[in-house]
Amino acid sequence: MNEKLKAFERLLTIMDELREKCPWDKKQTIESLRYLTIEETYELSDAIMEKDMKNIKKELGDILLHIVFYARIASETKTFDIADVINSLCEKLIHRHPHIYGDVKVENEEQVKENWEKLKLKEGNKSVLGGVPVSLPAMVKASRIQEKARAVGFDWDNQDQVWDKVNEEIQEFKAEVDTKSSKAKMEDELGDVFFSLINYARFIDINPEDALEKTNKKFIKRFQYLESETAKAGKKLEDMTLAEMDEYWNKAKGI
Repeated sequence: MNEKLKAFERLLTIMDELREKCPWDKKQTIESLRYLTIEETYELSDAIMEKDMKNIKKELGDILLHIVFYARIASETKTFDIADVINSLCEKLIHRHPHIYGDVKVENEEQVKENWEKLKLKEGNKSVLGGVPVSLPAMVKASRIQEKARAVGFDWDNQDQVWDKVNEEIQEFKAEVDTKSSKAKMEDELGDVFFSLINYARFIDINPEDALEKTNKKFIKRFQYLESETAKAGKKLEDMTLAEMDEYWNKAKGI
């Protein structure tokens, strides 16, 4: 524990020195750091997807730097400092884990989530969904909305019901396409298809964001194989037929 405290103290000292002496660090504001923090978060996400522990450690450090940086900036106007941030977090964790720090009994993870959402409402949240960030990517946001609704009992009974809903939404979307409906109506129905598929993924314990990202990476790998192999053969993709490209694509599937 002592070594961890020393490491954190060292980071705070370096942050103070950079803020006071470095022209770039002196110029930063909470607003200017925002987009950089978002970028660092995505870089951490990439490292996690690649199971690259070395880079996970590095990206965690970058995010920790940002947290310390925000707190240092806020301390200059006496709004809050890093101690306030940490103490506030500790109090919240203790309050929201009465099964650890109180006399509440829970049987499983689902009951923990249910208690968490109920406590947030007692803390002043007007809606269970109020804590879902507006700027989250749509797929992640849909997952969080569904998880929070489930925590207060608003959910399907079983996955077969959800799969029926998926098929129903697909048929409704297809009907709008077949009748050459307006783009707005087709978009609305396609959104329902995505939302129901994300819901089904939740029921079978698959993270839809991870699943789609793996497919993205798979497509990139195969397409880049297609590009490199056709180039080796002296061909250009724009001059090839789809059938010719399919030959290379099928070879890429075996890699």
